Amino acid sequence: MSVRRVVPDIRSQDLQESREFYGLLGFEEVMDLGWVVALASPSEPKAQIILMTGDATAPVVPDMSVEVDDVDAAYAAVRDSGAEIVHPLQDEEWGVRRFFVRDPDGKVVNVLSHR
Repeated sequence: MSVRRVVPDIRSQDLQESREFYGLLGFEEVMDLGWVVALASPSEPKAQIILMTGDATAPVVPDMSVEVDDVDAAYAAVRDSGAEIVHPLQDEEWGVRRFFVRDPDGKVVNVLSHR
């Protein structure tokens, strides 16, 4: 299993205001699902920030997202370690397969692969 990218997830009270702020730093919108907006650098597309008002299918907003090449293998490794699974492994309608896990410091990590 390998990591493809790591993205901070930021809880936003006002997506438009946050979008405009990060636009000042050069980020541009690459996805908007209404409750989550992805911003990326036009010159370095893997440099991204996720803004969220909440999560459509999970109980919490994660602190970061880690995209891996094999989310099923990651899930098995995390589950077998005894770490707390916060959101079960599932396919989402926006094209990802993901789960949430809590790290030793209490941060929630969204682990995903694109389908």
